[in-house]
Amino acid sequence: MSDLHVVLKVADTEYVISAADVLHMESFAGATRVPGARSYVGGLVQIRGRVVPVVDLRVRFGLPSAEPTLDSRVIVVHCGGRTVGLLVDSAREVVNIAEGELRPPPEVMAEESAGFVRAVAKLGERLVMLVDVGRIIGEEQDHGI
Repeated sequence: MSDLHVVLKVADTEYVISAADVLHMESFAGATRVPGARSYVGGLVQIRGRVVPVVDLRVRFGLPSAEPTLDSRVIVVHCGGRTVGLLVDSAREVVNIAEGELRPPPEVMAEESAGFVRAVAKLGERLVMLVDVGRIIGEEQDHGI
């Protein structure tokens, strides 16, 4: 597993995902809504000639959706054979977090976070949470789990 992680912000909280899962990041200019899609699917976007579904992480994490800003980003990830965009409030930083610095989340947080948070780590004075990209994009549902 790579020690490099992309720091992303959703509301006022910082999360990280493994840079190995990230294909690229793009500014967000809006998405085409898909009728009948789950509430957290923001729609479809065309990025570099490819049509990609976008998951709004605010909605996925149980927060109200927000109007996109100049800082809004779509982080295009590849996980379990699927390519999906993650809509976040901002993402501008890549950090090195050694495997040994990642700690399991507190039990109460693990239960409440629907399994989205896999670990926590300190970055200086900041606390960041490593999120499970497969769970966020619903990968486990494709396998009947």
